[in-house]
Parts: sequence; C-alpha cells; structure tokens
Amino acid sequence: MTDRETMDRPPAAPGDEAPRTALVFPGQGAQKAGMGEAWRDTASWALVAEISEYTGIDVEELLLKADDETLRRTDLAQIAVFTTEVLAHREAEAAGLLGGAVACAGHSLGEYTALHAAGAVPLADTARLVAARGRAMRACAERSPGTMAAVVRLGPETVEALVARVREDGGQVWIANVNAPGAIVLSGTAEAVDRLAELAVESEGKVIRLAVGGAFHSPLMAAAADELREALAAVDFAPEHTPVVANVDARPYASGEHWRELELAQLTSPVRWEESVRTLAGELGCVRFVELGPGRQLTGMIRRIADGALTVPVESAAALAKLTTPEP
Repeated sequence: MTDRETMDRPPAAPGDEAPRTALVFPGQGAQKAGMGEAWRDTASWALVAEISEYTGIDVEELLLKADDETLRRTDLAQIAVFTTEVLAHREAEAAGLLGGAVACAGHSLGEYTALHAAGAVPLADTARLVAARGRAMRACAERSPGTMAAVVRLGPETVEALVARVREDGGQVWIANVNAPGAIVLSGTAEAVDRLAELAVESEGKVIRLAVGGAFHSPLMAAAADELREALAAVDFAPEHTPVVANVDARPYASGEHWRELELAQLTSPVRWEESVRTLAGELGCVRFVELGPGRQLTGMIRRIADGALTVPVESAAALAKLTTPEP
C-alpha cells in the first residue's frame, strides 16, 4: 500500500465499529522549518500560546519562523515536535478520526505526547516535562559530547557483536534504537562510532551519522536523568489511563505509578520500537495505527513490522480533511 492509498482510506463511518487503533507519536528528528503552517488555521492553534506560557518558550516563533539550524537544538526541537503532535491529536479527535483507540505509544520524545493523549498527564504538566527533558538532555550532551548513527545492511546480532568489539577496546558505544527490521541506531562518542563504522564496512554494512545533539538513549545521558527526576517528581500521573507501550521494555502500562521510573530509564536505555509495535499489533490487537505529528517516520517503520497494518499518517490539517471528508 502506498502513502497515497493510505491517505485515501476513510475512517470508519458513523455507526460502524472502528477497528482497534493505536495512536503513535514520532520523536525528535521529525522537526523542520515552518512545521507549524500545517496547523496555523485550525481551532487548536490557540494551544500554541498555552504551551508557550507553560514552558516560557515562544513556540509560535519556533513553529513558523525558526530555521532548520535553530530546530536542531535539542530543547527547541523537542518542544516544537511535541506541540505539533498535540495539535494533530486535538484536531484528529475533534474530527472523529480516533474512534477505536485502545492504546498509545511514542518514539522517544513522542512517548510524552502518548502519555498526554492517553489521559495520564494534563497538557500543562506534559509541556513542562518536555521542556525540562529537552534542557536536561542538551546540558548533558554539552558536558558529555556524543553522536548517533544509523546502521544499514546489518542484522541485530552482527551489530551487537560489533558494539561488543568496540566496547572491549574501551570505546563508548551502545545500541540506542531498534526501530524496525534492518533499522538500528547507535549512540556513543564520535570516536567509538567512527571505529564501529570501520568494522561495519568489513561486514558489508554501513554506518550513517545523524544530525543530533548528543548520544541519546545511552549511559552518556545519565546526568540528564538526574536533572529530570525533580521535574517528574512534581507531576501527578493519573492512577488509570489508556495503555501506553513503553520504549524501555515494550510493555503496556495503564497506571501512572510506573512512569516516573520508566521515563528516567528511557533516557539511558534503547528505544525498543520494533518490539513496541509488535506488542500493539499482537498482544493489544491493534490493526490501525494513526501517526499524529510531523512527517511519516513511524508509518514506514510500522509497515515493515506489522503485516497488513492500516497506517494513517496525520501530518497536516489538509491531510486530516482529506481523511474525514466523505467522497461525493
């Protein structure tokens, strides 16, 4: 199924039983200059001012005027992506597209939007957490510089073996994301990632550096977890909420008591996205995946993981209107 075919697939008609649906939210890296234009004329745009007030950041400026270089800054990228996801979720909900939603999940940063969408955390608290997380990660990366890189053409066992070789020689490198079959991301120091890239060539693989501000989802982010702990402690998570599948262990949680420790662990642990999608599709029975936010990062991954899944990317008000307007 092509992206165009996916976009043309209508939601369940009124009176029809909606398929079991997962709401999924992308992470940092989905940002781009002008990303707010897609939602500027919607009723939910007023939320931008609210999020600006909660965070002390001029979010409208970020969404409409910031260039790509500005949006590479970790703290600004995260609040920008989070805000567009909130807008997409509110508009899709108002349009009746989210019937049948039984679970949520988000990739890294997107997990915070998933928690909000699941009813675990109010918007004000979620926005403050995202801002605190971004600041903590940026500060940590400045103190412990690192990078991330995608590995292509190598299976997980081979990548794990190469990581072990570099670590045995004193290098600092770890698997940071397992996104889909053949889609693995590393985190570590620049030197260790370069060394692994050399070894990958010997195994007929390739390592591609990513334009990120640090070695996220690795032990090099330990100081960020220390800083985020205080912000998490100030938030009251709902005792019960729609299940959210956690990055760190790909398990569904429907109780707020777990999330403080899960989010601290997420900063230094791999994002187990492939397993998370398998949990959504298998254990939770989701057959439709609605991606809410900029781009279609997760849609492509999900198609490679869950055979026959219906993927519905909602990246703009125009796309949403197409999905929800009956054909003449």
